[in-house]
Amino acid sequence: MTLLSVNINKVATLRNSRGGNVPDLLKVAKDLQEFGAQGITIHPRPDERHIRYEDARNLPKVVKTEFNIEGNPTTKFLNLVCEVKPTQVTLVPDAEDAITSSAGWNIKKHAKFLKSVIDKLKIEGIRTSIFVDPDISIIEAAFETGTDRIELYTENYAKTYNLNRENGITPYILAAEKATELGIGVNAGHDLNLKNLAYFAQNIPDLLEVSIGHALISESLYLGFKNVIPKYLECLVK
Repeated sequence: MTLLSVNINKVATLRNSRGGNVPDLLKVAKDLQEFGAQGITIHPRPDERHIRYEDARNLPKVVKTEFNIEGNPTTKFLNLVCEVKPTQVTLVPDAEDAITSSAGWNIKKHAKFLKSVIDKLKIEGIRTSIFVDPDISIIEAAFETGTDRIELYTENYAKTYNLNRENGITPYILAAEKATELGIGVNAGHDLNLKNLAYFAQNIPDLLEVSIGHALISESLYLGFKNVIPKYLECLVK
């Protein structure tokens, strides 16, 4: 079964909009795991507009499943993750002012830099993943960096799902097959939701983990976390 890691950035956004500690991010993370989530994901950004660096330091107190921290590997970010030591660090090429992730790494261009970052994280005992577009040449370049996993950037799949899901998923199948052939684990995330997740999970070979935040939080406004988490887990049953 593919693991579900819930991105709680949007919970932090809601908290920060009024100050104080409502909703309580740590309690939400704890409850999500009790409802069935198999991991917690955060993506702190330099301006700390949602997840704060202090959140990253406090979450290990309640995260008893997998803890995934995403972000652009700046010096500040790397210092943070080496201090916190999450289960996994997902490297994302976000600009400082990015609203959300919008592209995978051009690994061929940044291979030397990414390899140095991954080497550092491996010394700290942290599993690594690189956020990538479903491009065979990029997957092959990822192999050279020594990364443990890739995370397939699934926005294009989500956009084409209602138009032609068979064509939309094909590049992702090929990318996942190439990664598996090279011994790289496969994660996925971005714009996956209750409508398009099951088809994706059923067709991507050896999919280890999906990270879902915006859609899951939005759907939970209507249905509640306790009801939404099992619905997502059902989508991930092969």
